Amino acid sequence: MKILIVGAGKLGVKVASALLGGDHDVTIMDIDEALLKRVGSQIDVMTVNANAKETKALMNINIASYDFLIATTGSDEQNIVIASFAKKLGCSKVIARVRDPEHMSQFDFIKDTMNIDSIVNPDLGITQEIYKYIVEKYTLGNGIFTMGGASLIEYKVFKHPDLINKHVSEVGPYLPNMLVIAVSRNGKIIIPNGDTLIEENDSVYVIGEKEPIEELNAKVHERGKYTNLQKVMIVGGGKTGFFLAQKLSAFGVSVKIVEKSKERCHYLSTHLKNVMVLNGDATDFGLLEEENIDQMGAVVTATGFDEDNLLLALNAKRHNVKYVIAKVSRAGYAEIITDMGIDMALNPLDITTSAIIRFIQGYKKVLTSQLIQGQAEIMEIVATPRMKILNKPLKELGLPSGMLIAAIHRGNQVIIPNGNTKIIEDDRVTLISLLSDLDVTEGLINDTGRKKFNLFRRK
Repeated sequence: MKILIVGAGKLGVKVASALLGGDHDVTIMDIDEALLKRVGSQIDVMTVNANAKETKALMNINIASYDFLIATTGSDEQNIVIASFAKKLGCSKVIARVRDPEHMSQFDFIKDTMNIDSIVNPDLGITQEIYKYIVEKYTLGNGIFTMGGASLIEYKVFKHPDLINKHVSEVGPYLPNMLVIAVSRNGKIIIPNGDTLIEENDSVYVIGEKEPIEELNAKVHERGKYTNLQKVMIVGGGKTGFFLAQKLSAFGVSVKIVEKSKERCHYLSTHLKNVMVLNGDATDFGLLEEENIDQMGAVVTATGFDEDNLLLALNAKRHNVKYVIAKVSRAGYAEIITDMGIDMALNPLDITTSAIIRFIQGYKKVLTSQLIQGQAEIMEIVATPRMKILNKPLKELGLPSGMLIAAIHRGNQVIIPNGNTKIIEDDRVTLISLLSDLDVTEGLINDTGRKKFNLFRRK
């Protein structure tokens, strides 16, 4: 497919990299020539130095020949206008990034009026994942997620003591005809192999046929959907802080926002109900102690600076806060945070890129998908004739460590695979992949047959 990305910022480049893994024809347009040169030196993509708000620029590249336009500039209004213009000029589908809270309640109106096919909001996306983690007891809604003939369950290992201190290769007798496809440890999702050791404080994601999974669910799941969370401190009153405070307050949680900018504090206090807004510098640990950080059920660090979020999250954990979540945009920082005991690090770029990719794929490849703790995605695809993964034992595919074939639905049969299992045409394949491996995932489900694809990530 031909895809135009307008805006060579972090999101635009992230989406482009993922799409290139799927063998799409990707062009990036931006008004900053120097930025385009840097992008062109990093990834193999065509660049156009032009202003997409000018219809002449869109017509010069024959926008009517494009399957998708994705507007990711730093301005909501520009993204809406660019997407609308492109659709009017004949582009098949258009996507716009819109972040302003004032637009949130009128997304449907904007889409209908401006003829935009999809709107993505990174701050709203990360808010939903944080909310599911700290408020909803289970990340999979009612505890079971079903796709095709296979079902997935997530539960705390201490509810199933037989698994404690067992390697994944050893759990077969305790989970017959089921497979551990992910482990959550200190808020970090791990795609396991046979040597992965399951620890007492882990949560595991187990897939199998619906009936045995339902029987397991009855044994290991606690009753009730929600936690007893009462107090949450949000550090950073930006868009993520705003959306999260709004959602938590509506649920009945006592929310306290700490924001450095007086002007932003005024906005928050006039647009949020039943939320305490404090003007102060959260890196002043004395301030947080005065505001009883140690009494909080959860602390979310959502400033605009990854380094501050890392420092503040570590400080919250030092005060024995039960749930500590940090917003980070650099993949390397997410690794550092989880390795140091922070409960969860979420990257809004990964979450938004996943949403865009799934919209582009649509029904043709991906039948359904579900995010897991904002870090991994489980999806069901149809195996098509030109996929490189067909008719080979899984152990010979050289899949990256961040990806796992979880189940195969063939006719009326559900297959929990092993290394000798082969995927054949028309199988419905359930796979799990880390969001950081989106480009590899795209290569895996690519069925264009236009070029060879190396499943190993480049270092």
